[in-house]
Amino acid sequence: MLLPMNRYINAVSLFILFCFSCKQVNSEKKEVYKKKQLGISGLLTPADTLNSYDIGFKRLSDYDFFEKPLHLLKPVSKRVIPYELNSPLFTDYASKKRFIVIPKDKTISYKENGVLDFPLGTIIIKNFYYTSNELNKPNDQIIETRLLILDSASKKWVPLPYIWNEDQTEAYLYILGKDIDIVRKNEKSEEQAFMYSVPNINMCKNCHVKNTKIVPLGPTARQINRYNQVFDSNQIDYLITNSFIEGIKSSANSPKIPNYLDEKVSINNRARAYLDVNCAHCHREGGSAKTSGLHLNYLQNDMYKVGVNKPPVAAGKGSGNLDFDIVEGKPNESILMYRMKHLEPDIVMPEIGKNTLHKEGVELIEKWIISLDKKK
Repeated sequence: MLLPMNRYINAVSLFILFCFSCKQVNSEKKEVYKKKQLGISGLLTPADTLNSYDIGFKRLSDYDFFEKPLHLLKPVSKRVIPYELNSPLFTDYASKKRFIVIPKDKTISYKENGVLDFPLGTIIIKNFYYTSNELNKPNDQIIETRLLILDSASKKWVPLPYIWNEDQTEAYLYILGKDIDIVRKNEKSEEQAFMYSVPNINMCKNCHVKNTKIVPLGPTARQINRYNQVFDSNQIDYLITNSFIEGIKSSANSPKIPNYLDEKVSINNRARAYLDVNCAHCHREGGSAKTSGLHLNYLQNDMYKVGVNKPPVAAGKGSGNLDFDIVEGKPNESILMYRMKHLEPDIVMPEIGKNTLHKEGVELIEKWIISLDKKK
């Protein structure tokens, strides 16, 4: 599915126009306040959907990815392929439905490490939503849909954010970002109120950049090598069977990253998987936080680069007056742990997509840091 090329011409200029630093965005966040009932407030109204930009289509339905009613996210064809990740990124407890759109007569080239090599015209779709049970509503409520399009003209990935309307009938291109008030029910049936921040178009670039180029993050062989109930098959094997991928004969030949919530897996592998998906998109070679010297990708074997006994490159408020990124056996003396536990601007990590504490993630990394002392 290819789109008119002139819709992407101004993408770079729009990045510059809306170039807000993470520090500025975080400093402008409003305080979280309690709402009286479960639900979502702040989705688009008719007055919000009048904007038009010379990139992409104005409405999500214009792409013809999904049948109507649109909110059911039912693909129109086999080339709109649903997929899941072994270790998904945490985004304020939002659930996600992901799809890859493969252009007709084109295939993915397999890569063992890093993101798969997608053909020009590929579109990666990620929908963020809260479930009906969390909101005590008849249906799930979708907040936003993010597209990452490999433009055939520029041969570059273009991110486009779409926000859904209150009626859940449509999502509209909305490049400025938006704050949405959420009150959800957690697994203990406790109410949790917070502000969900839809990123502006330039904030997408901050996480997806590698060596100055925008790249996908999730669809790596390690992440998609898993069973999918939709196909009743391993996802890689499904791609092979349907001739959507070349360069691999079976999922058995592919690496796999563990689910960081799976307690049957070792604490080290779970923690490294968590840091990989939640932190390594910035903290890696060529990432936006490359100058920190902290490299948190799953395959990094140098524990100093992972942060053990490594002093921060630049001390400041984010360090909490602590001396090392990770102190073996001492999470309370580790900068990594300090930043994960805080939501304040200039301290919170990750800087984008996190307005609530991830309790399970914090507990996991605490246990991992404690376990590092036992390996001596």
